[in-house]
Amino acid sequence: MEFIVEKKDNYTLIKVLSEKLDTHIAPSLKAELVLISGKGEKNIILDLSNCRYCDSSGLSAILVANRLCKNANGTFVLTGLQPSVDRLITISQLDTVLKIAKDPEKAPELILKQDI
Repeated sequence: MEFIVEKKDNYTLIKVLSEKLDTHIAPSLKAELVLISGKGEKNIILDLSNCRYCDSSGLSAILVANRLCKNANGTFVLTGLQPSVDRLITISQLDTVLKIAKDPEKAPELILKQDI
């Protein structure tokens, strides 16, 4: 299993369990994101606490999640970024586009602020 999905009150938490978010995991993560969005979920938190590596397909999955939430007038929050993944997000300037919570426990607060 590459990730776990937990439905919460006002968001869905996806925790990637693998150390790499790459071409082996990104397609199934994208499929899961589309399914979650199709069920009407508009707020998603993606926890990458276990990921120490992300490639372009991983970034693509992150952007799919962001777009699905935005299209549903919801909020996408990325959290648990390890230094190498954080650097990749910054280099690709996605830190200016994405909502990022440094601490996974704080991620739900970003969704609550958007819902108010």
